[in-house]
Amino acid sequence: MSKHETVADVFLHRVSESASEVAFQFPKGSGWDTLTWKQTGDRVRRISMGLQALGLRPEERCAILSTTRIEWILADLGILCAAGATTTVYPSNTPAECHFILDDSQTRFVFAEDAEQVAKLVEIRDRLPKLEKVIAFESAAKPKGAAADWVISLEDLEALGRGHDEANPEQYEATIEAIEPTHLATLIYTSGTTGQPKGVELLHECWVFTGDGVAEIGMLTKDDHQYLWLPLSHSFGKVLESTQLRIGFRTTIDGRIPKLVENLAVVQPTFMAAAPRIFEKVYNKVVTGAQASPVKWKIFRWALGVGRRASALRQKRQEPAGLLALQLRLADKLVFSKLRARFGGKIRFFISGSAPLSREMAEFFHAAGIIIYEGYGLTESSAASFVNRPDSFEFGSVGRPVSGVKVKIDPDNGEVLLGGRGIMRGYHNKPEATADALDGEGWLHTGDVGEMTAAGNLKITDRIKDLIKTSGGKYVAPQNLEGRLKAQCPYISQVIVHGNNRNFCTALITLDEESIGAWKAEQGLGDVPYAKLGEQAAVHQMLQEAVDRLNAELASYETIKKFAVLPKDLTVEGGELTASLKVKRKVVEKEYAEVLDGFYEGSIQKV
Repeated sequence: MSKHETVADVFLHRVSESASEVAFQFPKGSGWDTLTWKQTGDRVRRISMGLQALGLRPEERCAILSTTRIEWILADLGILCAAGATTTVYPSNTPAECHFILDDSQTRFVFAEDAEQVAKLVEIRDRLPKLEKVIAFESAAKPKGAAADWVISLEDLEALGRGHDEANPEQYEATIEAIEPTHLATLIYTSGTTGQPKGVELLHECWVFTGDGVAEIGMLTKDDHQYLWLPLSHSFGKVLESTQLRIGFRTTIDGRIPKLVENLAVVQPTFMAAAPRIFEKVYNKVVTGAQASPVKWKIFRWALGVGRRASALRQKRQEPAGLLALQLRLADKLVFSKLRARFGGKIRFFISGSAPLSREMAEFFHAAGIIIYEGYGLTESSAASFVNRPDSFEFGSVGRPVSGVKVKIDPDNGEVLLGGRGIMRGYHNKPEATADALDGEGWLHTGDVGEMTAAGNLKITDRIKDLIKTSGGKYVAPQNLEGRLKAQCPYISQVIVHGNNRNFCTALITLDEESIGAWKAEQGLGDVPYAKLGEQAAVHQMLQEAVDRLNAELASYETIKKFAVLPKDLTVEGGELTASLKVKRKVVEKEYAEVLDGFYEGSIQKV
């Protein structure tokens, strides 16, 4: 365990121990730039002292409104080393959503990425009397007119901090020394699949505890190289920041999702964390690429069959031998090595979190020699509570508890309860919601249904509130079916299984516009716009075949009897996905209520 009890103290130790080593690599122009730990420490010190010069006091909130980039990390560490607390805001939030978070958190200062984000703040300035100053990452983002003095650049803040440090040379270390483990470090507003977001209060000791726990597993070393693209506004991204401080590995940081796969081939990281949607997109691209040629498709299917047999053995901790070993070497040369090359060729493993990863998806990548270790946690538990690991991985599970995490399963409803130092202090300004989430003994009620497997791993079966109870009294886990259907067809983007209080299950399906392009052309549908694809008989038949394959594996009450193709994909901007790419089920069901009701017209509804 670390001897350092606050994030600021862990950071100071890392800067001292690894001063000359590269901490971060990040985009600059058409290439890349780097910062050593010493250079990172110098910039963080200037930001911290700049905030203190502006009057920031312990545990007061500073918000960050930005995509994932190096300045996000520097600002966050600067806030924490000034004894402040970081309020995270998604860059996709509307001005109204920003107003709610900044007002509820009583934020004094905001770091804003660019002119677009600054404009949101200028729009709501009159309704935020507590907000004193905006610090823009990009100098060009400073507005003209009445708001000009209200916005300063990050460069301006660092210059202010340099002068304040020269006048008060002992203040930086003294401020860090005075921070307590129980002081507020981060206020993360859950994006929420329903309802108004709640501010989760996470303390310094939460992040130190989580970083220590991940380090103790031993999966990561100082020699690893992380590719970090996840939203740092989300707890999954934040725990990767804490883990890097604890272990000291190098991180390439770039939040531009369209550049992700291209960058992986260039950067050649050894590990990366992602949401399942990223793996699903890669899967779709690989499969549709192979289908472009009958010969390539035949070779691909043969290689995948070989890979799956090898995967089945390795899941039992056995290695392929004899003929299978020879076939695997050939399959690797013809197919799998090319897939690994897309990821840079040095990937040791991926970590999947934020939403369920289907077993089929995990086994597909494992067949290609790429292991995805699924993990689990909530914002309320500092994100990293469980993770699969090399000596005990079990597909379909989220692994074993991270060191120090306590778990029990409620015998009445199967709910997963969590305990330990990583659990939140509570929801900001919401005592009733806090009391609902944390019982009298300090157990966090996750809202997830789960069970422990024979191997000692946790398996999440669904969300309590998302479980479908058909009108016949049968329970169906929709997320399980949704993941499995995506694995049946590479042209599917999203699936929402519906059926609560109905007498059978149905589904809303969206198509992956990028993957389906070549298939459309083959079917003579090249000129058909996305919004009209669901009306095409060929599309319906293709999806029906995938649904039929899935239904053949299900109990009758779970089968999907009807489905519809939506005229557009689900997006964060459209309000149907959270910023961490989870489907807002109730939002989608409300938006397409007429379509769903139409599935059941004329059917007898049991009450």
